[in-house]
Amino acid sequence: MGHRRAEEALANATPYLQAFGHVVLSWIWLDVALAADAAPAPLRSGKLAAMRYFYAYELPKIDAWLAVVASRESVCREMQDAWF
Repeated sequence: MGHRRAEEALANATPYLQAFGHVVLSWIWLDVALAADAAPAPLRSGKLAAMRYFYAYELPKIDAWLAVVASRESVCREMQDAWF
């Protein structure tokens, strides 16, 4: 039973890692935004706009990736080389 659960988890490792990476990047963007307070106005505005872009366009992708992980979607695990 343990082997089967490990296969289920590993089959969706890519979307898990994508989500985890985006969480890490969101923390980095937060750190950049906090440090931008000391930057000249144009640079500060650019950094804050880039952070807002990431939070608005990239961070929401985490929900889709983690939904696949949580459902333990089996399509990748069941794929066979002979089908290609």
